[in-house]
Amino acid sequence: MKQTRTVAAALTAAALVGLAAAPALAVTTTAQAPQTSQAPQASQAPQASRTPQASRTPQASQTQHPARGTLISVTPVADLTRADVRAFLAKGGLTVDPQLVRHGLTAYRLLYRTVTPQGAPTTASGLFVVPKNAAKKLSVVSDTHGTMVHRDYAPSVAEDFGRLSPFLYASTGKAVAAPDYLGLGKGPGTHPYMDTKSAVTATVDMLRASRQAAPRLGRQLSGDVYATGFSQGGQVAMAVGRELSRGGPFRLKALAPVAGPYDLAGTEIPALYDGRVNPMSGLFYTSYFLTAQNKIHHFYQDPAEVFRQPYAQVVEQLFDSEHTEEDVAKTLPGSVKELLTPAFYEKMRRPSGKLLRAITANDGTCDWKPRVPTRLYTSAGDTDVPIGNARACAADLADNGKKAPVLDQGEVDHFGAFKKSAPQIARWFNTLD
Repeated sequence: MKQTRTVAAALTAAALVGLAAAPALAVTTTAQAPQTSQAPQASQAPQASRTPQASRTPQASQTQHPARGTLISVTPVADLTRADVRAFLAKGGLTVDPQLVRHGLTAYRLLYRTVTPQGAPTTASGLFVVPKNAAKKLSVVSDTHGTMVHRDYAPSVAEDFGRLSPFLYASTGKAVAAPDYLGLGKGPGTHPYMDTKSAVTATVDMLRASRQAAPRLGRQLSGDVYATGFSQGGQVAMAVGRELSRGGPFRLKALAPVAGPYDLAGTEIPALYDGRVNPMSGLFYTSYFLTAQNKIHHFYQDPAEVFRQPYAQVVEQLFDSEHTEEDVAKTLPGSVKELLTPAFYEKMRRPSGKLLRAITANDGTCDWKPRVPTRLYTSAGDTDVPIGNARACAADLADNGKKAPVLDQGEVDHFGAFKKSAPQIARWFNTLD
């Protein structure tokens, strides 16, 4: 399904943070369903008149929980030449050296097994992209996306900015595993926004599913993983890197998060109150964060304890993965102060109890020592995720014995930081092969 966005806010920021201007993108793509388990031939012309059919794996026993990362289905969603990729990236505002885009690509939606924040079995989807005419054995980029509201905005579904970085990294010759996260794309339920734990399990399980899908497509994954992500996904990338560093079938090779909210308690929430985060961004992500986190940490029983009327009656429904950003923007007021009750507005300033636990549970993603090259991308002009987040992350890494440069992209906004950083990251990853 193609999702065209009509508002200037693209919702690619992180918890309690901003709205980023992003283009509405579309690319004409065609795909042919793989026949049983055989890999599609790159030289075969795709047939646009055919509806892609999912290639399904046998279902696991209904009496046993299937293993995390078990692949359920593979559905073709895009087939681009190298010229198509270059045009798509240019339309999305990425200035990319044409020589960096070396390959066309094919992209697939994977449906796979994973777990909820409570550890119960569920399913999730994600975008798996492989380059054409590249080596059979591929390293993989784990690319985690920023904040999205409607489930159809997810990379495996929408043909817009969520595919910019996956297509860029694949065009350089690497496979890309881009999870939709829980409750987005084709996964059931609602999205547990900014729940780091489940974002990590969904991302690692997407890597497992990708490893199973690759042989069907005539490829293999080497096990080497380059972790990156933007905004919410930047924070997720740091946590995924820590998880991969603990061992297993995947080997972390490098970390390059962009504009992540690594420091909610020390930087992001204070920035809501001192003007470093713009009012619309603060409003949107505060409401998203509170409604999603309450389902996990239970710091209110009645929305009226937190939100003023008439917003208390509707705010939870706005974030059910079925409403659009337009729905949210036209329903909520103009600022966080207008949205929250006076008491809770002050509690957000000085959180305690279950609210504090919800915040701190999603902090600390930089409190470890990566043993791989690490760069933190950010911008001084970001009023969604202020640059202080990256500086706090670098300080945490340094306290653990890891020096990581903070690469300031200058006076550009949140999405501008992404547009400048992604090509630099693609080029850097290539130097580490």
